[in-house]
Amino acid sequence: GNPELPTAVNITWSSINFKTILQWQPKPSGYFYTVEIHGQTSDTKKKCILTTETECDVTDVLRNVKETYTAHILSVTSLGMDNFEEPPFAVSEKFTPYSQTVLGKPEIQNHTQKGSKLNVVFQDPLTPYTFPNGSFQSIRDIFQHDLEYKLYYWKDQSSGKKDATTESHKFEISIDSTKNYCFYIQGVIPSRRENRNGQESTVLCTSIGRNILD
Repeated sequence: GNPELPTAVNITWSSINFKTILQWQPKPSGYFYTVEIHGQTSDTKKKCILTTETECDVTDVLRNVKETYTAHILSVTSLGMDNFEEPPFAVSEKFTPYSQTVLGKPEIQNHTQKGSKLNVVFQDPLTPYTFPNGSFQSIRDIFQHDLEYKLYYWKDQSSGKKDATTESHKFEISIDSTKNYCFYIQGVIPSRRENRNGQESTVLCTSIGRNILD
Protein backbone atom coordinates (compact mmCIF):
# COMPACT_ATOMS: atom_id res chain seq x y z
CA GLY A 1 0.00 0.00 0.00
CA ASN A 2 0.90 3.64 0.28
CA PRO A 3 2.08 4.08 3.87
CA GLU A 4 1.88 7.88 3.95
CA LEU A 5 -1.88 8.08 3.39
CA PRO A 6 -3.92 8.46 6.58
CA THR A 7 -6.80 6.02 7.03
CA ALA A 8 -10.26 6.82 8.35
CA VAL A 9 -10.99 6.87 12.08
CA ASN A 10 -14.13 7.27 14.23
CA ILE A 11 -16.23 5.35 11.71
CA THR A 12 -19.92 5.33 12.67
CA TRP A 13 -23.17 4.07 11.17
CA SER A 14 -26.06 6.51 11.54
CA SER A 15 -29.36 4.90 10.57
CA ILE A 16 -32.99 5.98 11.05
CA ASN A 17 -35.91 4.19 9.35
CA PHE A 18 -33.34 2.35 7.18
CA LYS A 19 -31.80 5.56 5.81
CA THR A 20 -28.16 4.86 6.59
CA ILE A 21 -25.21 7.24 6.49
CA LEU A 22 -21.65 6.14 7.13
CA GLN A 23 -19.53 8.85 8.80
CA TRP A 24 -15.83 9.07 9.58
CA GLN A 25 -12.84 11.41 10.02
CA PRO A 26 -10.48 13.09 9.10
CA LYS A 27 -11.19 15.49 6.24
CA PRO A 28 -8.78 14.35 3.50
CA SER A 29 -6.01 16.58 2.25
CA GLY A 30 -4.19 15.46 -0.87
CA TYR A 31 -6.09 12.19 -1.16
CA PHE A 32 -9.63 10.82 -1.54
CA TYR A 33 -11.84 8.19 0.04
CA THR A 34 -13.77 5.39 -1.61
CA VAL A 35 -16.24 3.30 0.40
CA GLU A 36 -16.67 -0.43 -0.15
CA ILE A 37 -19.63 -2.18 1.44
CA HIS A 38 -19.08 -5.88 2.12
CA GLY A 39 -22.07 -8.10 2.89
CA GLN A 40 -21.90 -11.69 4.06
CA THR A 41 -23.53 -13.02 0.92
CA SER A 42 -23.61 -10.07 -1.46
CA ASP A 43 -20.91 -8.80 -3.79
CA THR A 44 -18.80 -5.86 -2.67
CA LYS A 45 -20.36 -2.54 -3.69
CA LYS A 46 -18.41 0.68 -4.13
CA LYS A 47 -19.98 3.99 -3.06
CA CYS A 48 -18.82 7.60 -2.88
CA ILE A 49 -15.91 6.90 -5.19
CA LEU A 50 -13.02 9.38 -4.85
CA THR A 51 -14.92 11.58 -2.43
CA THR A 52 -13.49 14.37 -0.31
CA GLU A 53 -16.49 14.15 2.04
CA THR A 54 -16.40 12.34 5.36
CA GLU A 55 -19.82 10.79 5.02
CA CYS A 56 -21.55 8.55 2.52
CA ASP A 57 -25.22 7.62 2.09
CA VAL A 58 -25.11 3.83 1.70
CA THR A 59 -28.86 3.20 1.97
CA ASP A 60 -29.27 1.76 -1.51
CA VAL A 61 -26.61 -0.94 -1.07
CA LEU A 62 -28.07 -2.18 2.25
CA ARG A 63 -31.39 -3.19 0.74
CA ASN A 64 -31.05 -6.73 2.04
CA VAL A 65 -31.83 -5.46 5.53
CA LYS A 66 -31.23 -8.69 7.45
CA GLU A 67 -27.70 -9.04 6.07
CA THR A 68 -24.72 -7.97 8.21
CA TYR A 69 -22.38 -5.52 6.50
CA THR A 70 -18.95 -4.02 7.08
CA ALA A 71 -17.55 -0.96 5.35
CA HIS A 72 -14.00 -0.59 4.13
CA ILE A 73 -13.01 3.04 3.73
CA LEU A 74 -10.14 3.19 1.27
CA SER A 75 -7.67 6.08 1.19
CA VAL A 76 -6.64 6.63 -2.42
CA THR A 77 -4.74 9.16 -4.48
CA SER A 78 -6.66 10.06 -7.61
CA LEU A 79 -4.09 8.56 -9.96
CA GLY A 80 -1.02 6.52 -9.49
CA MET A 81 -2.79 3.61 -7.86
CA ASP A 82 -2.35 0.77 -10.24
CA ASN A 83 -4.79 -2.06 -9.78
CA PHE A 84 -2.18 -4.33 -8.27
CA GLU A 85 -1.62 -2.07 -5.35
CA GLU A 86 -3.95 -2.44 -2.39
CA PRO A 87 -4.79 1.04 -1.03
CA PRO A 88 -4.69 1.47 2.75
CA PHE A 89 -8.13 1.19 4.32
CA ALA A 90 -9.98 1.22 7.62
CA VAL A 91 -12.75 -1.22 8.57
CA SER A 92 -16.01 -0.26 10.27
CA GLU A 93 -17.84 -2.20 12.93
CA LYS A 94 -20.45 -4.64 11.66
CA PHE A 95 -23.91 -3.26 10.93
CA THR A 96 -27.20 -5.13 10.48
CA PRO A 97 -29.93 -2.70 9.38
CA TYR A 98 -32.83 -4.87 10.59
CA SER A 99 -31.57 -5.02 14.15
CA GLN A 100 -29.79 -1.66 14.39
CA THR A 101 -31.67 1.03 12.46
CA VAL A 102 -33.45 3.44 14.80
CA LEU A 103 -37.25 3.67 14.56
CA GLY A 104 -38.19 7.25 13.70
CA LYS A 105 -41.10 9.27 15.08
CA PRO A 106 -44.59 8.03 14.26
CA GLU A 107 -46.91 10.78 13.08
CA ILE A 108 -50.16 11.28 14.98
CA GLN A 109 -52.87 11.95 12.40
CA ASN A 110 -55.78 12.68 14.67
CA HIS A 111 -57.12 12.18 18.15
CA THR A 112 -60.53 12.54 19.77
CA GLN A 113 -61.68 12.48 23.36
CA LYS A 114 -65.36 11.55 23.51
CA GLY A 115 -66.84 10.74 26.87
CA SER A 116 -64.57 8.25 28.57
CA LYS A 117 -62.73 7.21 25.39
CA LEU A 118 -59.53 8.60 23.93
CA ASN A 119 -58.90 7.58 20.32
CA VAL A 120 -55.55 8.16 18.65
CA VAL A 121 -54.78 7.37 15.00
CA PHE A 122 -51.20 7.47 13.72
CA GLN A 123 -49.01 6.68 10.71
CA ASP A 124 -45.91 4.55 10.39
CA PRO A 125 -42.64 6.24 9.47
CA LEU A 126 -41.63 5.58 5.85
CA THR A 127 -38.32 4.12 4.73
CA PRO A 128 -36.33 5.09 1.61
CA TYR A 129 -37.04 1.65 0.11
CA THR A 130 -39.81 1.35 -2.47
CA PHE A 131 -42.25 -1.27 -3.69
CA PRO A 132 -42.12 -2.19 -7.40
CA ASN A 133 -44.90 0.38 -8.02
CA GLY A 134 -42.68 3.15 -6.63
CA SER A 135 -44.51 3.78 -3.34
CA PHE A 136 -42.36 3.88 -0.21
CA GLN A 137 -42.32 0.97 2.20
CA SER A 138 -43.15 1.86 5.79
CA ILE A 139 -41.20 0.43 8.70
CA ARG A 140 -44.21 -1.85 9.30
CA ASP A 141 -43.90 -3.28 5.78
CA ILE A 142 -40.38 -4.36 6.70
CA PHE A 143 -40.70 -5.35 10.37
CA GLN A 144 -44.24 -6.75 10.17
CA HIS A 145 -45.06 -8.55 13.43
CA ASP A 146 -41.74 -7.66 15.04
CA LEU A 147 -43.04 -4.08 15.38
CA GLU A 148 -45.54 -2.70 17.88
CA TYR A 149 -46.39 0.78 19.08
CA LYS A 150 -46.77 2.12 22.58
CA LEU A 151 -48.97 5.02 23.63
CA TYR A 152 -47.90 6.76 26.84
CA TYR A 153 -50.64 8.91 28.34
CA TRP A 154 -51.26 10.88 31.51
CA LYS A 155 -53.75 13.33 32.96
CA ASP A 156 -52.76 16.88 32.09
CA GLN A 157 -50.88 18.49 35.01
CA SER A 158 -50.14 15.09 36.58
CA SER A 159 -47.12 12.84 36.39
CA GLY A 160 -48.61 9.35 36.62
CA LYS A 161 -47.97 7.86 33.20
CA LYS A 162 -49.80 4.84 31.80
CA ASP A 163 -49.18 2.98 28.59
CA ALA A 164 -51.00 0.87 26.02
CA THR A 165 -49.72 -1.25 23.13
CA THR A 166 -51.08 -1.85 19.64
CA GLU A 167 -50.09 -3.65 16.46
CA SER A 168 -52.61 -1.63 14.44
CA HIS A 169 -52.68 2.09 13.57
CA LYS A 170 -54.90 3.20 16.40
CA PHE A 171 -55.39 3.23 20.13
CA GLU A 172 -58.66 3.36 22.05
CA ILE A 173 -58.17 4.05 25.74
CA SER A 174 -60.66 4.32 28.60
CA ILE A 175 -60.10 7.56 30.49
CA ASP A 176 -61.72 9.93 32.96
CA SER A 177 -64.16 11.94 30.84
CA THR A 178 -63.72 15.12 32.92
CA LYS A 179 -59.95 15.41 32.51
CA ASN A 180 -57.63 16.42 29.70
CA TYR A 181 -54.90 13.99 28.72
CA CYS A 182 -51.48 14.32 27.13
CA PHE A 183 -49.83 11.53 25.19
CA TYR A 184 -47.14 10.46 22.76
CA ILE A 185 -46.39 7.33 20.74
CA GLN A 186 -43.23 5.41 19.96
CA GLY A 187 -42.45 2.30 17.95
CA VAL A 188 -41.00 -0.69 19.79
CA ILE A 189 -39.31 -3.88 18.62
CA PRO A 190 -39.58 -6.18 21.66
CA SER A 191 -37.29 -8.84 20.21
CA ARG A 192 -34.30 -6.48 20.01
CA ARG A 193 -31.69 -6.40 22.75
CA GLU A 194 -30.63 -2.83 21.88
CA ASN A 195 -32.41 0.09 20.19
CA ARG A 196 -35.73 -1.45 21.19
CA ASN A 197 -37.54 1.86 21.60
CA GLY A 198 -37.94 4.30 18.74
CA GLN A 199 -38.01 8.08 18.72
CA GLU A 200 -40.97 9.62 20.52
CA SER A 201 -43.70 11.39 18.56
CA THR A 202 -44.65 14.96 19.41
CA VAL A 203 -46.57 15.23 22.69
CA LEU A 204 -50.19 16.25 22.13
CA CYS A 205 -52.86 17.13 24.68
CA THR A 206 -56.65 17.06 24.51
CA SER A 207 -58.54 20.26 25.29
CA ILE A 208 -61.96 19.20 26.46
CA GLY A 209 -63.87 22.04 28.10
CA ARG A 210 -61.13 24.59 27.48
CA ASN A 211 -62.51 25.35 24.12
CA ILE A 212 -66.03 26.55 23.41
CA LEU A 213 -66.14 24.40 20.29
CA ASP A 214 -65.51 21.15 22.19
